[in-house]
Amino acid sequence: MNDRIILVVDDETDLLEMVKSIFTRAGFTQVLTASSGETALKMCKEQEPDMIILDVMMPGMDGFATLKELRKTSKIPVLMLTARGEAEDKFAGFESGADDYLLKPFLPKELLFRVQAILKRAYPEQERKVFFDTTTVDLEKAIVQRNSESIPLTAKELQLFEKLYENAGRIVTTGSLCQAVCGDYWQGYESTLATHIRHLREKIEENPSKPVALVTVKGIGYRLNIKGVRK
Repeated sequence: MNDRIILVVDDETDLLEMVKSIFTRAGFTQVLTASSGETALKMCKEQEPDMIILDVMMPGMDGFATLKELRKTSKIPVLMLTARGEAEDKFAGFESGADDYLLKPFLPKELLFRVQAILKRAYPEQERKVFFDTTTVDLEKAIVQRNSESIPLTAKELQLFEKLYENAGRIVTTGSLCQAVCGDYWQGYESTLATHIRHLREKIEENPSKPVALVTVKGIGYRLNIKGVRK
């Protein structure tokens, strides 16, 4: 979900930067900004965002006008932002095709939850399973299936596995894996990472002491070799 392109539209520079920071810290990698409705419509044609966070009160083309124009050609999910709380504004937003409505000021967590809920509805994830010789990793349920046994993955193990899975067949550096779990302040986490890797091998490998799926690339990092993926 975090690779979805989010377009934030507001004429207030400070708010644009604040919202962009909220999503960047939450792990979103593609956050675009626009300071007017006209610019937003142009960017929608060029960048094709997966979701728009759209302010209502903007000079020139306001949020309602922007949304009405957008809905002529696109069904991109839109969350409306406004400092006004009148019911008529909400109704106008929904009638124009908004997916949700959030009043300013808002808590960062509330904005994230609203956006994540909209993204899940708009882009439901299909079952994702990764196959090895003797085990199957169910990414949605965070479990490893071995014969009739279901072995749960911890949150850290799942984060690491997903990072490796995203780069299957390629080397992922130790630093990149540490950063995936700890963020920017990962220095000193290397020994803990090695422990997580060992536990992952115990769950997915037929012989953890001689790994063939999750292998070490000495002095660099790790590589995940997968048999197959169902997307």
